Amino acid sequence: MGAALHETNSSEFQVSEFILLGFPGIHQFQIWLSLPMALLYIVALGANLLILITIYCEPNLHQPMYQFLGILAAVDIGLATTSMPKILAILWFDAKTISLPECFAQIYAIHTFMCMESGIFLCMAIDRYVAICYPLQYPSIVTEAFVIKATLAMLLRNGLLTIPVPVLAAQRQYCSRNEIDHCLCSNLGVISLACDDITVNRFYQLALAWLMAGSDMVLVCASYALIIHSVLRLNSTEAVSKALSTCSSHLILIMFYYTAIVIVSVTHLAGRRVPLIPVLLNVLHIVIPPSLNPMVYALRTQELKVGFQKVFALNEYGFRK
Repeated sequence: MGAALHETNSSEFQVSEFILLGFPGIHQFQIWLSLPMALLYIVALGANLLILITIYCEPNLHQPMYQFLGILAAVDIGLATTSMPKILAILWFDAKTISLPECFAQIYAIHTFMCMESGIFLCMAIDRYVAICYPLQYPSIVTEAFVIKATLAMLLRNGLLTIPVPVLAAQRQYCSRNEIDHCLCSNLGVISLACDDITVNRFYQLALAWLMAGSDMVLVCASYALIIHSVLRLNSTEAVSKALSTCSSHLILIMFYYTAIVIVSVTHLAGRRVPLIPVLLNVLHIVIPPSLNPMVYALRTQELKVGFQKVFALNEYGFRK
């Protein structure tokens, strides 16, 4: 009798939608944040599309290093697009409601693209490791088939291992509160509204972070440690400089990406005292890397600069003709 009543009450009070309140503590001022965020989103879309078009149109860039860069650009577009349109809709049009299926789909998309970005950084680190430490064998090891297999492996890994995150969240009972003090459906923010036990959800979230982002970070650091060790053994200063310059852009972005992950994770511990900080950092970590990555590569990679110039020259010539 009691169990039946509990089931009836649970189904009766099960919420059908969530309300995303935006940035906690500054709801009346958050409209001003929409302008820089919209600019970052436009930069992310435009710069990454430019990189994709340039790599596609320029035959000299049809190499594994730039193919991985093109895949990273596509991932960056997907990562920014999973959240920024909804965030801007909240800030501009007060469109705060989101259905449960849409919310769980956003959780899955954000986790998949974030893990995919980490995986592509690992692929790029392996590419640079083989190119610098085994230059003679590089053409036979890192081929177009290698790029395809590595990308498919990352797609399968990230696509499959992140499925339990939204599935476990969807299995929880949301019977009382439905307001999320956030601009997007973060997994921890959503499951904190559940009326039943969320231990399994928290455990899988932690395990996923260590298994994927943690292992990727360790392998990337190991790759660059081996690269530095190999480079320092070279006798020529010019060769050392050239070897380090080929992977400096990649190293800058990797350090920013993983440092941001650590900072976001640490600030979540202080989120109850100052809830705005982890929410703001979480959003910035989604939109800044997609806008920063193409600019760093465009400024520091000579071949990409030449490719931009050729593509623009062709477009200008075609327009005049």
